[in-house]
Amino acid sequence: MTQSPVASTAPARPQPAPRSAYRAFRTLVTRWSDNDVYGHVNNVVYYGWFDTAVNAHLIEQGALDIHAGATIGLVIESHCNYFAPLAFPEPVELGLRVGTLGTSSVRYELGVFAAGGESTAAHGHFVHVYVDAETRRPVPLPARLREVLEALRGPAA
Repeated sequence: MTQSPVASTAPARPQPAPRSAYRAFRTLVTRWSDNDVYGHVNNVVYYGWFDTAVNAHLIEQGALDIHAGATIGLVIESHCNYFAPLAFPEPVELGLRVGTLGTSSVRYELGVFAAGGESTAAHGHFVHVYVDAETRRPVPLPARLREVLEALRGPAA
């Protein structure tokens, strides 16, 4: 009797993404303190870049008021894959898109590029659930926020 081959259930290995996969970009400057003892930007710094890119974009687009807004986003999930090292003092560019848009949640997908780079040195995502600022209970996305997020919709990572 011949045994049939076992199908692999392992997910496909993540690959760098092209610049064209993202809808908006923000340039950030690396800091001396971003580097770790191995001479490259430490992994935790990338999550700070993700937060900065998303929230700065939303604030600039009039979709988020961090001081007096009735709605805030809480991170419930985050992930990052790394493909190439980055280091101080090089600037980085973060690409931003929306992968999934729900009633009260959004999955932001971000690509980290060396300045002028054509493929991601890293990419990841995080999910915000939007909640009432006082009760912390989920609420539908406000109209202006939904409009800004719709403009960022792109292909899934």
